[in-house]
Amino acid sequence: MTAESDRMINGALGYARRGWPVFPCQPGTKEPATRHGFRDASTDCDQISHWWSRQPDANVAIATGLPGPDVLDVDQHGRAGTGFPAYNRLRSAGLLDGVSAVVATPSGGLHAYFAGSGQASGRLPRHHLDFRSAGGYVLAPPSQVDSKPYRFLQCSQTSVGLDWSVVTGLLDPRQDRPCRYQRARTADASRLAAWVERLQEGNRNSGLYWAACRAVETGQASLLDDLAAAAAKTGLPDREIARTIASARRSARSPSLRRARRETSMRPP
Repeated sequence: MTAESDRMINGALGYARRGWPVFPCQPGTKEPATRHGFRDASTDCDQISHWWSRQPDANVAIATGLPGPDVLDVDQHGRAGTGFPAYNRLRSAGLLDGVSAVVATPSGGLHAYFAGSGQASGRLPRHHLDFRSAGGYVLAPPSQVDSKPYRFLQCSQTSVGLDWSVVTGLLDPRQDRPCRYQRARTADASRLAAWVERLQEGNRNSGLYWAACRAVETGQASLLDDLAAAAAKTGLPDREIARTIASARRSARSPSLRRARRETSMRPP
């Protein structure tokens, strides 16, 4: 084995010991080297050693979604567009605070790793973002494509989940309809409150803020008490709840902020 092939198998075994299922891809590509691709992913060290003994230079792929990680894929398409503006919006909103690792991809983009979940994978093509969870996979360091490696830029001991519905709600409400809002200004309070109640730590403030803005904008500020009660069930402190709802009231009632949201992302479904 070469030093490079040693790095591949050691990387694969390291992810497996962490509990993340892995499988090989063809050297230098994203093409699975097993018959069933990510469905063959395993944490069994004997199976992994067998795969890489047959193909030592195979790239390392991680099957995303529990028990593997969820991964936000930030694309870089040159003149066709980049996902970094959307990524920075998510970071400013506090949605990326739970990231456990950041990986530079060969194309110039990023992979941000979060705690795995059973969420469906998703895409926001207009924002050049992909969400890899159940049924997906990513290449991981030390894999390479076109002789360009995947590289760790940041690692953390913390690992919190990323709620894709909150991401789509912030960036593209046309795709995220957890409460089945209609433009006729009707809202199902129980659905909206139930959605807030399911928010995970790391997404609670931004999710509550998003829901409270929708309630105020649709003329149903009376729903705010229900949203506050739902947020309290997630463990969000009363002070944070009051501050977040007050901020949503100010934002939703400000003509300039409402107009800015409409121009960027509040287009009708």
